[in-house]
Amino acid sequence: MSVSTMELQSELLKSIWYAFTSLDMEKCGKVSKSQLKVLSHNLYTVLNIPHDPVALEEHFQDDDDGPVSKHGYMPYLNKYILAKVKEGAYDKEMFDDLCWMMTMKKNYRPTSGQGGLLCSLRDCFKLFCLFNLLSEDHYPLIMIPQEVEYLMKKISTAMNQEWDGKPLEDLLSQNASVQEEGMSVWVFLDHMGAGRLLRVSNAGAFSLALDQVFFEMYHNVLKRGYMWKKGHVRRNWMERWFVLRPSFMAYYASEDLKDKKGEIPLDQYCVVEAIPDRDGKRCLFCVKTTSKTYEMSAADQRQRVEWTQALQTAVRLQGERKSSLHQELKLKRQVQREQSQRERSLSASRSRGNQSEEHTIQDLEKERQGQEIESIIQHQREVEARRREEEEKEREQQKEVQRELERQLDEAEKLRESMQAEMAEKEKEAEQQRKRIQELELTQQKLEAALNTEIQAHMEEEREVQEKLRKASIHVRHWNVQLNRLMKPIAPGGNALPCLSLSLSVVIKQKNTTIRSQRNLSSFRKCFDRGDTTCAIRMPMSHDEDYDSWQVDPVAYTLLQELRNTSLTN
Repeated sequence: MSVSTMELQSELLKSIWYAFTSLDMEKCGKVSKSQLKVLSHNLYTVLNIPHDPVALEEHFQDDDDGPVSKHGYMPYLNKYILAKVKEGAYDKEMFDDLCWMMTMKKNYRPTSGQGGLLCSLRDCFKLFCLFNLLSEDHYPLIMIPQEVEYLMKKISTAMNQEWDGKPLEDLLSQNASVQEEGMSVWVFLDHMGAGRLLRVSNAGAFSLALDQVFFEMYHNVLKRGYMWKKGHVRRNWMERWFVLRPSFMAYYASEDLKDKKGEIPLDQYCVVEAIPDRDGKRCLFCVKTTSKTYEMSAADQRQRVEWTQALQTAVRLQGERKSSLHQELKLKRQVQREQSQRERSLSASRSRGNQSEEHTIQDLEKERQGQEIESIIQHQREVEARRREEEEKEREQQKEVQRELERQLDEAEKLRESMQAEMAEKEKEAEQQRKRIQELELTQQKLEAALNTEIQAHMEEEREVQEKLRKASIHVRHWNVQLNRLMKPIAPGGNALPCLSLSLSVVIKQKNTTIRSQRNLSSFRKCFDRGDTTCAIRMPMSHDEDYDSWQVDPVAYTLLQELRNTSLTN
């Protein structure tokens, strides 16, 4: 179990102890199982861990239905609740508020007429949390006068007033038990509400100062306030509310902490340094992490010094693997008190002037030094063992991460190869499609050329037909004129010849029609010898032929020429 886990469980146990004792109505050190079930269920919920409803019954299945002492409840608490708690997975303030509400209803009785004037219930809750933070690590929990004085000085500094130790001195002089044994949380809250520990003229100023100390000590906030920050994308300066903790520095749009804009991770490799003024900004400094460099502008030189010192403290805590500055300061104060106490004991022993006592003191001093050396060696061994254990865990985690990365790389390589094969197959199909398209385009061009050739041939043939029809029409008109002249000849005196009045109906025939010339000629002559006024020369092939498409018969033309010549001779 790591040091941080042990410290976390130790802090949780302090609040759970208050909740457990508040259920002990008879002051016998035992609580009924039904009440412990309710307490356990609430702890499961507020600590955000899986609830095991039957674990309590199974753990105490041989304890009948009687009440359970805190010593009997501790193994269950350690195994099923505290061992499953993960830092950062729950709301610490909500957990302490649950324990405070359970114990406050039974134990908190403010001084009549004064308790409500200085400390509100919310202020009392904050003082309860700070008391648990500064109390000694043994039960029942108490806070010694030195720690009370330290807390009062912090609140006075936050109120911007000088610390006045007279009220605390008067209280200690009047109550020797407080000086020797310390005070419980309820005595502490009663004295605070009555104004016996700190002189306060304004309850509002006290609440604001207490809130600042609460954030600093309880929430491990090393510093908070407004600063200007330079952006990484747009490179413009924006005012942000910064909250610095040992492991990171978060920044928000405003101090209500509703709109978080980002955070700067801190580790032992971070570098904090001042930089020259530029871009119209003064009091600049930067925080260099392993991945980025963040530039900030403080309000003045004093604020820049405070921010850089606070950031350097956070970096130092990360290098020492410590999660809280005030836990470290508390341990230092304990060591200082122990040294002061030993020095006072030694000085008192030396003042007796007894040689035997001096030897005893020397022996005690040697024994003490030996014990200190032994304790230091033991502590170093424990620290080294914990460090090795943590390093081993880190190595295992790194190996696991490396294996996971190798697996992901193998999967990515296989995926790449499959994609390349698929792309090659698609490229092959695309090439085949392109060849097919080219063949189709070539076929289309050939078909279009053949179609154009055929169209041209049809057009030429059509033009030839039209030309032949035009020539035939001209010939028909010409032969009609000639027939009219032959049918109505003009004598030399200008009178028409009466012997002939022929009305010929020239019937044309189609192409490729063969006419029997002798038959046509004999028919014409018979008509002409009889002296018919009308003589028709008919030479059709059938009764269904189209007259418009016929052309003049060459035989008929020859007969007409002979007839004309004969008429003119007569």
